[in-house]
Amino acid sequence: MVPGMTISPDDQALLHDADIPGDGIRAVSATSLSGRQLRYYDFCMAAFAVILICSNLIGAGKQAAVSVPWSSEPVIFGAGILFFPLGYVLGDVLTEVYGYARARRVVWVGFAASAFTALMCAVVVAMPPAPGWTGQETLAAVFGQTPRIFLASITAFWAGEFANSFVLARLKLLTKGKMLWTRTIGSTVVGQGVDSLIFYPLAFLGQPDWPPERVALIAATNYGLKVAWEVILTPVTYAVVAWFKRVEGLDVFDTGTDFSPFKTRV
Repeated sequence: MVPGMTISPDDQALLHDADIPGDGIRAVSATSLSGRQLRYYDFCMAAFAVILICSNLIGAGKQAAVSVPWSSEPVIFGAGILFFPLGYVLGDVLTEVYGYARARRVVWVGFAASAFTALMCAVVVAMPPAPGWTGQETLAAVFGQTPRIFLASITAFWAGEFANSFVLARLKLLTKGKMLWTRTIGSTVVGQGVDSLIFYPLAFLGQPDWPPERVALIAATNYGLKVAWEVILTPVTYAVVAWFKRVEGLDVFDTGTDFSPFKTRV
């Protein structure tokens, strides 16, 4: 526990009554983990940042279309959604297993990594090409919109992830650790709603290939697909969360947590 900090009787009762998923796992307050080394937290942070950058850099700007048997029109969506589910599972693990404060630090790491990527792309595209090199137009076509996409992405990511993490952490307290599916799905409904409402208009509205009706269609489609992915992946999320809790020996509850997003201290 953090020196000088005590747990209220209500919080002590919550930790005592919490639904713990297995033997050898302790329900602990997030404030008691200050300075403690955790086995897989750093790996989760690195993986989350990589998935975030790759999804936004490679997949966000491409419109993909898939034919489905129940409609004469193809389903149009952003290609990056194919890999975002990996980020969902990791996001759930970070808050559910390690608590809001450590998830908050990962959000800021992802934010900084994305900002650097956007800056690097802008500088590389702006640099004059060498004589005889013919790839400048292709490079600009692929990465020319990257600064705008990344600005929209990191803004939407920041707001959406904090909304997701906050809802998950609060629901965990309300449910005393029971019914994991209610908080993984409920937090996705809120977090991805915030993300989609911010990202698509900021990233694509006004672009020649993105009329307003297409922006709205893809935003709604991607939002629905993301929530559907979370529902489909619920068994996977249960298995991954249970494994992390078992190997860490902890089940963290955000009793006494400061939920301000403007901190990085854990």
